[in-house]
Parts: sequence; structure tokens; C-alpha cells
Amino acid sequence: MSTFPWLTTIILLPIVAALFIPIIPDKDGKTVRWYSLTVGLVDFALIVYAFYSGFDLSQPGLQLVESYTWLPQIDLKWSVGADGLSMPLIILTGFITTLATMAAWPVTLKPKLFYFLMLLMYGGQIAVFAVQDILLFFLVWELELVPVYLILSIWGGKKRLYAATKFILYTAGGSLFILLAGLTLAFYGDVNTFDMSAIAAKDIPVNLQLLLYAGFLIAYGVKLPIFPLHTWLPDAHGEATAPAHMLLAGILLKMGGYALLRMNVGMLPDAHAVFAPVLVILGVVNIIYAAFTSFAQRNLKRKIAYSSISHMGFVLIGLASFTDLGMSGAMLQMISHGLIGASLFFMVGATYDRTHTLMLDEMGGIGQKMKKGFAMWTACSLASLALPGMSGFVAELMVFVGFATSDAYNLVFRTIVVVLMGVGVILTPIYLLSMLREMLYGPENEELVNHTNLVDVEPREVFIIGCLLVPIIGIGFYPKLITQIYDPTINQLVQTARRSVPSLVQEASISPLEVTALRAPTIGF
Repeated sequence: MSTFPWLTTIILLPIVAALFIPIIPDKDGKTVRWYSLTVGLVDFALIVYAFYSGFDLSQPGLQLVESYTWLPQIDLKWSVGADGLSMPLIILTGFITTLATMAAWPVTLKPKLFYFLMLLMYGGQIAVFAVQDILLFFLVWELELVPVYLILSIWGGKKRLYAATKFILYTAGGSLFILLAGLTLAFYGDVNTFDMSAIAAKDIPVNLQLLLYAGFLIAYGVKLPIFPLHTWLPDAHGEATAPAHMLLAGILLKMGGYALLRMNVGMLPDAHAVFAPVLVILGVVNIIYAAFTSFAQRNLKRKIAYSSISHMGFVLIGLASFTDLGMSGAMLQMISHGLIGASLFFMVGATYDRTHTLMLDEMGGIGQKMKKGFAMWTACSLASLALPGMSGFVAELMVFVGFATSDAYNLVFRTIVVVLMGVGVILTPIYLLSMLREMLYGPENEELVNHTNLVDVEPREVFIIGCLLVPIIGIGFYPKLITQIYDPTINQLVQTARRSVPSLVQEASISPLEVTALRAPTIGF
């Protein structure tokens, strides 16, 4: 294995490249957008090369590890590494962010600042998935928030300041829980360390684990998002531009799921065994509540945003399944939704650029003038409703079967959850197909169709959607393409988690809710 610092280079390249943007001579933004796209492509190429040259698919542990002393006084290190949890998401980040840079071509307002923030986000998001030091994790988590806030507040819609402020208040408030819980983990016991692997090896009492787990769950529940911490997402999506949409849906939501896997499941397995039924219930609420809410939305952006919240419910149920198949499905659902969500929100942005409206009842009949757009909308929506042959179907099926066959819950509880998940799966095509019918087939809005410049999608837009559909369909037909990257790590994580499952759940015929109720009084709930 090469000793070249691949991950450090991949993280720092876009950040350093962003620092040169202010001195690039450019009046209309053309030079800086080509510069940013080139940096993105180079960085993505480095990610792919590092993966193929230095990542062993059979090893569950950290690889491409680098550790450099940063502040020895507090033992803070620049420590990065990649395992099966982080490597697929690093690849996804490079892929989606590069396409989002290409999607930002129409941006003409302050292009230097816009692309500067895009490149900062590129490096910051990869760092979130790669760092192995819990204090450094908090720092890069916060670094990523600032560009998102500025992109929302400067390039957003009419209510952009409200949406951006709500986003920063929710996410920064959640970050306080990361800091407090992370420092508690670092300084607990005889050994003070920020290293995540060393923290995971600590023997932490169950009562303390439960408190820390709750703190992390609030912080990452905001980002995933989990009901009732989700309300910032529809507002942010309602005001964001197409590239910001792609980053929010494609990457930011996955940061919450990744952190739940890395910290809640990996570092606090005893608490996870107690909280797992709660995650299942929250996952069901996400699926059903968000699906019904999406069905009722008349604003196209908000409809797709609530659809994203619904899909994230499957991630929660998979994480709490205590089966290899269920947790693998949760991971695949994150990757799959990253691709599908980015494609849908890009299409929302492309459609708005032409129609200048987001209201479904004002869009009737646009499929007649946008033949290619019609095909792209249909393909992306079919992917989102989990059509067989596409990645969403495989991911949701794995969660279904993984949870249904779990021996950590009794039959009655599993049956109720699976039935409710099925209701969510039925609701998804109803609201998505009704959206397509009204927008593309519906009664023609003569003023929109005849009196605006309603042109079909251009080659750049076709290329972006094509790039997203290729892996969506590829994973749908051959899931091992992705699952082989993370399966060894997931299997090891499941074994650790199963050792902490309360014997009451495995051996007695009582519900998980009763287990939680029995355990809860020990921490004063």
C-alpha cells in the first residue's frame, strides 16, 4: 500500500484551490467556473484512484490511515482514515459535488464567492467522512455549515434569510450536543484521547452511554433529519438553488446517517440496544408522516423535500434491525438516496429556470414542450418510488427483509412495523405519479406554454442526469457494486451491536417498548 497521503490531499486540494479564486482575473464568471469544475474533476479522479489503488475490500478496519500531531498540548491530531462506512460516502461526495459545480453554470451573481464556497464545502464534506479524531470531527462538521448558510442566504429565493437562519440555528444548536458528548467520551476514564478507535474501546457505563446517545441522536437527528427535528429541511430546500439542492439532499443528509453509524452504533453499542426500538418508531413516523405531508404539498420543492424525509425513515429502521442485511440496506439507502435526491432536485431547479413557478397547478402540460425533460422527470421519479431495477428498490427491500427477519424483536412488533413500512411504500408512487400527471400531463397552462420561453433541457443538463442515472440503474441491477465496499465493516459493526442486545428482547416474548420502559428508570427518565 502506498504511503502517499491520499486523504489529506483529497481534503486540502479543493480548500487550497478555493483560496486562489479571488486573484483569478474574471469579470463574467466563466473562467472561475471552469477553474472550479477542473478542481472538482481532479479531486474526484484522486478519490477514485486512491480507492482502486489503496483500498482493500476484504478488510473491515481503517485504511489509508494518516496521523499527524497538530496540537500536542491537548493531544489533537490530524487523523484521517477510510473504512467501509466512509469510503462509499467519500466517493459519493466527490461525484455529487462535481456534478453540482456543473449544475451551477447559470449562476451569475457573485460567481467568485459562490465557487469559493462550493470548493470549501467539497473539502469540508469529505473531511467529515474521513477524520478519525472526535474533536477534529466537530471542527469540520462546523466548517461545512458556514458555506451552506451563505449559499442559502445570498443565492436563495424570497425567504432565503429565514430559511438560512433556521438552518444555522437548528444545525448549530445540534452541534453543541456533539461537542459536549464528544468531550465527555474523550475525557472519560483513565485515558484522555480524541481518537475514535480508542474511544470505542473504552468501557463506558450504560447510564452514561444512554445520555451521550441521546445527545448524539438529537444532533444527528437534525441533519438526517428525524421527526420532529426536520422542519428546517423543507424551508431550506424551498429557497435553495439547484446546486445547493444537490448538496443538501445528496450529501448533507448522509452526514447524519453516517455519524449515527459511526458514533451511536459503533461507540455506544449498549445504549443502541436500548434506543433501537425508539429509532424504529421514529423511522416509521418519518416514513408515514412525511409521505402524507408530501402528498399534500402544492409546492414542487417542498413535495420533494418531504419525500427525502420519508426515505430517511428506512435508514433509521435499518440501523436498528441488528441484522447484516438490514444495516447494509440502511447504508445502501443513504447512497441510493444521495443519487436519486440529487437528480430530482436538479430537475426541480431546471424546471423552475424555465417556468419561474414552483406551484404544480401552474405547470400543467409542460411535458408537451419539454420532451427530454419529460423523460428525465419520469426516470428520476421512478427511481425515487423504488422501481425494481433501480437502486432505491434494492435498498428498501434489504431494509424490509433485514428487519422482518431480525430476532431482536418479537413477531408482533416486527409485523406492525413492516405493515406500516409497506403503507409508506404504497404512498410514495401515489404522490410522485400524481405530481408527474399534474405537471407533465395535466390541463395545459396556456399562458405558461405559449407565452414564456419554455425550451427543452440542454445537453449539459442531460449529461448531469445521465451521470446520476447510470449508478442508480447499475446498483439496481448489481447491488454488489457498492455493498462489497462496506459489507465487511457493516458485518463487524452488527456483531458488536448484537452483543449488547438486551437478553429480554432475544429470549423473552415481550415487546422492545417494554424493554425500553424497564431500562429507562435506571437513568431517571
